[in-house]
Amino acid sequence: CYVCGERGATITCQGKKCKRSFHFPCGRENGCVSQFFGQYRSFCQKHRPAQTVQARQDGQTSCVICLEHVEEQLSYQTMVCPNCKQAWFHRGCIQQQAFHAGLLCFRCPQCNDREKFLPEMSSLGIQVPTRQPAWEAGAGFTDMYQRHSRCDASLCLCAQGREQAEEEGPCYLLLCSSCAAKGTHRCCSALNNSAATWECEDC
Repeated sequence: CYVCGERGATITCQGKKCKRSFHFPCGRENGCVSQFFGQYRSFCQKHRPAQTVQARQDGQTSCVICLEHVEEQLSYQTMVCPNCKQAWFHRGCIQQQAFHAGLLCFRCPQCNDREKFLPEMSSLGIQVPTRQPAWEAGAGFTDMYQRHSRCDASLCLCAQGREQAEEEGPCYLLLCSSCAAKGTHRCCSALNNSAATWECEDC
């Protein structure tokens, strides 16, 4: 490994005529770039891809993610959106955003561009995992996927209670045809046994 000098370096720089090899952790800590798409190429500090976009900062610029100060020019650690050229961020910050957003939702945190942003960040070594966003993987949206299942009439006439939902008859549970956020048994809203639609008072 050209960084630590130890053996077992399995990554070789893809720069023209470059024979430098390094361990992945050593390269990551010393400014090497590994791409996580296509041919999965890697580059040493000397041959790594760099941003060529012409962007200027207006005064003291902060990272749009962590709000801490960024360098005054593009570098390995300081990056900018190639589309809006106004969103500056640290490499570590945009990498964390990529991990959380996943391939489907990763985009510029300021202008929301994806067409230019994703290829540029990927070529610069930002790893974008192919999975759903982290905020949808947990239990945060569980309630949104559950169908409303109780009678919201001011007086519920169903003998088994508000949670009862029969397949037919007076205790068949209808959801509001507009919002689906409220429900009623047919008998609780004076509907006949063949009624198939109902709309709540709010709608």
